[in-house]
Amino acid sequence: MGRTGAVTPVAELEPVVLAGTTVKRASLHNANEIQRLDVRIGDTVFVEKGGEIIPKVTSVAKDKRSAGSVELQYITHCPECNTPLIRFEGEAQHYCPNVDGCPPQIKGRVEHFIQRKAMNIDSLGAKTIDQLYRNELLTSPADLYELTYDQVIALEGFKHTSSQNLIDGIKASTSTPFERVLFALGIRLVGRTVAEKLAVHFKSIDQLARADFDTLIEVPEIGERIAQSLTTYFSKSKNQMEIERLKKAGLNFFIEQKEEVILSTSLEGKSFVVSGVFENYERDELKETIKQHGGKVLSGISGKLDFLLAGDKMGPSKLEKAEKLNIQIISEAEFTDMINQ
Repeated sequence: MGRTGAVTPVAELEPVVLAGTTVKRASLHNANEIQRLDVRIGDTVFVEKGGEIIPKVTSVAKDKRSAGSVELQYITHCPECNTPLIRFEGEAQHYCPNVDGCPPQIKGRVEHFIQRKAMNIDSLGAKTIDQLYRNELLTSPADLYELTYDQVIALEGFKHTSSQNLIDGIKASTSTPFERVLFALGIRLVGRTVAEKLAVHFKSIDQLARADFDTLIEVPEIGERIAQSLTTYFSKSKNQMEIERLKKAGLNFFIEQKEEVILSTSLEGKSFVVSGVFENYERDELKETIKQHGGKVLSGISGKLDFLLAGDKMGPSKLEKAEKLNIQIISEAEFTDMINQ
């Protein structure tokens, strides 16, 4: 059970050495995959590591299947809180809709909130989150900012230094920039890149919350599913109250307006994806340079893209996709010529 309520079935295996490690579990992804594989309890299966990292079941050795084998029936209720599972149209995953009462979802949202790429509260981990939850001190991220030293030091395993470090770490996180705070909220389908684009476009959480579906899909690279997820999230009073509590705690929910530096319009109307390592620029510096000359920076390759700015060690998949879509691939030197013109 994940923080979003998605249920992921896992195959429990007899231990086997695979690519240098002992594998005991492998993801089965969803009910469709179980049905496709026709995998059953007691089966002998073929397992490989996706990208040489994540074990997955690829097929079943049906000639080794026992005569009394029974087809698997996928679960109908949440394995944690026993709520009936639901399935969204067009999605393979089953979900537990008990967002506010399912323990793994509650704790998972806090774990997502404090991770390094979000609020980066490194003095707090899954074990402590579980302790706080069991002691009824933590049911949402906003509760973190109301914790006191006395509450923390009363927890098992906490001394003066560790308690003070936790309180200080939580306090320090209030300086986290808006785009990372937005990502930390854990809005469905809003990953780091989407959160950054939304933060830059709307400048504040209030402007974003007021945006309707039609306004949201006008934002570059924000599709209908993301727009629907955002409108659903901000329509719920519980989420509105959570944001107000986080505002009161001092978190950043806006980007300070900075005067944009426009050097020229030589790239006006042109879009770029930047990939690889460059000789004279850092990648973020290149992106900023594109914007300063009137261009747009996109996160992914699609038919709407004008140029792939390619450096050394660029991933082959991006190159292959760009070539397939007949997108112009340019070097650092060619890009420099473009802005100089």
